Amino acid sequence: MSRVDESVNRHLRMREKMNLMISTINHLEMKSGKTLAALGVALALLFAPFAHAADLAPDEFIKTLCNSLLVSVKTDKNLKSGDPERIRQVVDTQVLPNVNFQRMTASAVGPQWRSATDEQKAKLQEQFKILLMHTYSGALTQIRDQTVTVKPLRSDPQDKEVLVKTEVKGGGEPIQLDYRLEKTPGVGMGWKIYNLNVLGVWLVDTYRTQFSQEINAKGIDGLIATLTERNQSNGNTQSAKK
Repeated sequence: MSRVDESVNRHLRMREKMNLMISTINHLEMKSGKTLAALGVALALLFAPFAHAADLAPDEFIKTLCNSLLVSVKTDKNLKSGDPERIRQVVDTQVLPNVNFQRMTASAVGPQWRSATDEQKAKLQEQFKILLMHTYSGALTQIRDQTVTVKPLRSDPQDKEVLVKTEVKGGGEPIQLDYRLEKTPGVGMGWKIYNLNVLGVWLVDTYRTQFSQEINAKGIDGLIATLTERNQSNGNTQSAKK
């Protein structure tokens, strides 16, 4: 019996750091292909096909997503080329089962999230998703023959939140990628990702610092406008490259 089968059976009964990360995201073309590919693996997990999280332990869940991603990149030429429409299709149809995107967005926005209207929250989630998609599409094209190793999980069966550590190997020193997961409410609802660590920096924490500066200067609507403008600029840049 495989580890996945065993896991199924068991769970059926179970400001400087910010600058570093923003620089990594905005100027990845200046970095090594190895680093860019690792970011691609990290962000792509957010948009990988649903792997029946309710049936898997958190480490097996991440392992399954990694393997699914790597296979998809090798077989789907549109994903490999970073086609924005294909990425949007994958996100719209498959992201929600894997990620608590509302929690990610709320955490990135910070305390001001609680005072935002429902309309503002919806716009923030949409623009944050688009921002990550633009980053993801550029990083994805650099994935070649990378492999992902999931480290032994240190958690108790009753834990509602866990940290899953992985390493991306291929072309130099391994790069550490960590994922924070939460057990969603309800029997058999499984695990969802709500934050990820690339190069020692938590992605959501990084954006929280950046977003806080925008909110303090311009308010929630100002942040929405800034994200919308940035995403439109990124979209125009991608279109020009075609």
